[in-house]
Amino acid sequence: MKTFCWVCLVFVVTNVGALSEEPQLSSARVVFQTNYGDIEFGFFPSVAPKTVDHIFKLVRLGCYNTNHFFRVDRGFVAQVADVAGGRSAPMNEEQRKEAEKRIVGEFSDVKHVRGILSMGRYSDPDSAESSFSILLGDAPHLDGQYAIFGKVTKGVETLRKLEELPTRREGIFVMPVERITILSSYYYDTVLEICEKERGILKRRLAASAVEIERQRIKCFP
Repeated sequence: MKTFCWVCLVFVVTNVGALSEEPQLSSARVVFQTNYGDIEFGFFPSVAPKTVDHIFKLVRLGCYNTNHFFRVDRGFVAQVADVAGGRSAPMNEEQRKEAEKRIVGEFSDVKHVRGILSMGRYSDPDSAESSFSILLGDAPHLDGQYAIFGKVTKGVETLRKLEELPTRREGIFVMPVERITILSSYYYDTVLEICEKERGILKRRLAASAVEIERQRIKCFP
């Protein structure tokens, strides 16, 4: 297993420090389905565009399926393993090619607070690959050192479950005793979801109008 420096994926629940407002989420959402529940997150493409593109491509390729959270440090981070070594299923050539890419460090003024997604890396600031963390608490000492690229949008209860699991310490890492598996993942677009819902409502209204028009026609023009 590769050993990363401090990494974090964190919940942004308040306005972000030096920024006057929280970065805007794109409409894309990713859901990790774990053996302890689902975790949904969105992206900050205006903050870390290269990182967002890379992670989203890994998701679309199914690279995180059968991967796991190798680290759960209560009040600090829940860290997803590097997919090249963390999956229980083998990767195909396309998956491996994307997983082995290193992404330039897109550091920003966004703060490491509970809920934010933050990339893992080695000592080289441009060595991020596929491991990232969910911050389970505020960690200001990580600010400006790791690339924040999104935040959790749903799954608070799942994260609380992970924090309650038995752990063991291995060096600087606090690791779960039992494997926390990402059974599968999927993605969707919130704008398209809204459009589909509104389209369904419109179809039902049009159908109801057609029925009413026909009823009036029969009544008035027998």
